[in-house]
Amino acid sequence: MTASTRKPPDPNAAALTAADTLNAVLEANRDAARSVTYLEGERETRAVSFGQLYERALGILHHLQRLGARPGDQLILFLSSNEPFVDAFWAALLGGIVAVPVAPGISDEHRRKLLRIARKLRTPYIYTEQRLLERLAGPASSQEDLDTLAMLRARAFLVDQLEQLSRSGKPYRARPADVAFIQFSSGSTSEPKGVVLTHANLLANIRGISQGARFTPDDVSLSWMPLTHDMGLIGFHLTMMANRIETYLMPTDLFVRRPLLWLQHAARIRASVLCSPNFGYRHYLKVLGERDPGELDLSRVRLIFNGAEPISVELCEEFMHRLAPIGLPRDAMYPVYGLAEASLAVSFPEPGRPLRTTAFNRHQLGVGAQPQTVDAGARDAMRLAGVGRAIPYCELRIAADDDQPLPGERVGHIHIRGDNVTSGYYEDAAINAASFTNDGWLRTGDLGLVHQGDLYITGRDKEILFVNGQNYYPHDLERIAETVPGLELGKVAVAGVRPPGAQADELLVFVLHRADVADFLPLARRVAARIAEHTGLEVSAMVPVRRIPKTTSGKFQRHLLEQEYLDGAFSAELAELTRLRAQEPAARVDGNAITQQLRSICEQEMDGRSIDPDESLFDIGASSIKLIAIHERIERLWPGLVDVTDIFDHPSMAALASFIGEKLAAAAPAARHGPPAGLESDS
Repeated sequence: MTASTRKPPDPNAAALTAADTLNAVLEANRDAARSVTYLEGERETRAVSFGQLYERALGILHHLQRLGARPGDQLILFLSSNEPFVDAFWAALLGGIVAVPVAPGISDEHRRKLLRIARKLRTPYIYTEQRLLERLAGPASSQEDLDTLAMLRARAFLVDQLEQLSRSGKPYRARPADVAFIQFSSGSTSEPKGVVLTHANLLANIRGISQGARFTPDDVSLSWMPLTHDMGLIGFHLTMMANRIETYLMPTDLFVRRPLLWLQHAARIRASVLCSPNFGYRHYLKVLGERDPGELDLSRVRLIFNGAEPISVELCEEFMHRLAPIGLPRDAMYPVYGLAEASLAVSFPEPGRPLRTTAFNRHQLGVGAQPQTVDAGARDAMRLAGVGRAIPYCELRIAADDDQPLPGERVGHIHIRGDNVTSGYYEDAAINAASFTNDGWLRTGDLGLVHQGDLYITGRDKEILFVNGQNYYPHDLERIAETVPGLELGKVAVAGVRPPGAQADELLVFVLHRADVADFLPLARRVAARIAEHTGLEVSAMVPVRRIPKTTSGKFQRHLLEQEYLDGAFSAELAELTRLRAQEPAARVDGNAITQQLRSICEQEMDGRSIDPDESLFDIGASSIKLIAIHERIERLWPGLVDVTDIFDHPSMAALASFIGEKLAAAAPAARHGPPAGLESDS
């Protein structure tokens, strides 16, 4: 089935109507009475007008051009703060330099990814901070890495060295077909895959987004999404700039530490447009707990974009219900579908429409199937959120395994094409050949159906996993697992499932193991730790299996393992593993009971890795999501005692234990000795 939309007139924003490049958008908006405001804390703000942004970008461009950067060169943006990122991004565009945003992260694997990207680009420049450049030396162990690092140091421009911006660089007259930036995937051991986006791609999508969401210059936007993510950069910076919308950017790590500030700021600035994936709603509600959200007024919010990962209907409903008393309109939840290859957006619902959900029989969602709708409370119900119709300038179709369009109401592969869709991945002929159909449609890797006019995302193609808002490839994770001693090629299969009632996908690792289950436990820990070390992903379950189903050509049939898992085929083995873990001796560690409890929590959340009590969690690569999980476990033991920000202030277990001990000592006598014995292993 093919779904498309006509191209209505562009919005009234003159810059967006006339511009044919992003450079033209910024130049046309230089005199607009609008700003990008950076929120660095509860009261700390810095507003930069569109005109000031243009002048600052030209000032940085002068330095880049002195370094030798020319149109067509590539510039890696490796920055930890929003303000220098935005300045440098526009400097690159104004100079015809291809921007390559890369998230700095906190682990060696994030830094290894940058080195792999730099090698793929061959001789890029890099705009970064001295401390971030120095940290690249840590993971640079091979001669290849050392050579890449030496190249980057020779072609680096450091924010720390930026003293004055009084001289302007020479702007480049960009063309619609010029590459604006390259967005790289979250590849781990494999070569990262770079989505190439032109000015024409981006402007087509920005126009489609603007018309679909009915943006006007009267809107006010607020985002905590990272600018290295397409929703953060394209959705909540470039689109807002093009529509002359007052824009507020909140650091992602500030949201992680103090999520309640998100809606406090939204109320204060009278925001009308917000965004968050499931992770953000869960985190906000968890920290809010049973408390009242305060004297806030969210009545001006008209859209909360919900995307970047599978949408949880139950979580949407809980969030809207909890915040209804402070004026958040129930029809503000705005579930959408998109991907980097589409320059961001593919489909939107009608703005102001109540959240539309449908429950399908989960056993009838195979490719080509026409699933029955069932009652939301039925045992086999999978509730999904409708994500609307294709936005202007983009088309979508539902196709069979042979790429032929399917009739309406059938589950199939989601294909897209349009002015907004990338022409391919950076210098990767093999991936490009596999990603496009013979008739020019991009295979998204997602599965879905169009039901009563709305697109519903049912899952992902068996070769792609969707975890924490990112795409991961099973064969990539399998290659990591196979580096663990005792595992060989073909003995491990990685898959992802979303069990009934779950709010997120589960990452499963199936290992061929025919010996006793007790012998499997040490191997399971090593494999989970290795995957976490290389990707930052948490393995939900390590599953011992006696066979890994394959096709006659030897390819894994991961979907069969997924279904067996959902059907409970491995329940006995998983229960036995849980029993064995519970019987293990307590962690051998000096210190008081609080430290022991914290060590148990942290080591379990860090996939069994042994952690010294004095070791900083940041030094061992604990991601923001891991820290939230650790905080949730601590909250079960000592409700209301520890805030997420306290973990940042006391990052080692010994320091945090001391902090908790002091808090307990000041509390009622009944609480001084912590939770009852045995709760430290609760999961």
